[in-house]
Amino acid sequence: MDASNPNDAAIDPAEKNVEDQSPQEKFTAGRKRGERGPDEKIWSGGYSAVDQSGSFIVLTLITVGLIVGGIFLWPILLAIPVLWIGQLIRVWWIKMGVSYELTTRRFMHEHGVIKRTTDRIEVIDIDDVTVEQGILDRMFNVGTIRITSSDRTHPELRIPGIKDVKKVALMMDDARQAERDRRGVYIESV
Repeated sequence: MDASNPNDAAIDPAEKNVEDQSPQEKFTAGRKRGERGPDEKIWSGGYSAVDQSGSFIVLTLITVGLIVGGIFLWPILLAIPVLWIGQLIRVWWIKMGVSYELTTRRFMHEHGVIKRTTDRIEVIDIDDVTVEQGILDRMFNVGTIRITSSDRTHPELRIPGIKDVKKVALMMDDARQAERDRRGVYIESV
């Protein structure tokens, strides 16, 4: 074998004819073709406080009512800062308690502030992605994504407070379809 002659170079096992390959070479060649490498992050996010816009509007109306009532009974005005601080702590607690990440293969959601739980749903297991938005949600471009999947732990998962909800839902649907195409899984109508 002459090193200067490119035709005499060693043949790559993946380039051999299928008949000439050992079972191990067939397995590793097939795995290399089907693999895409590590997970690639598509999107990550958390709870958007804008989702609480309705609560803040109601709290503002209550505040106005308390101010009017404070004209006749001034100690009632002390409830205003307590209500607002309570609402801000509530929103902070919700915001700190959830995070989401969508990769090319998985959707991961973490929840909890004191005790943190991380759950994963394989993207290929997602059956349906639905967007739910109220009138205020549409005004502020937030909403809830409802995922229906064949995952045993979360057959239906609601993800509230997502900013740019339609864009994120489309990314989830695209990732699901790309993973099914990559694995050669096709769903037929029943």
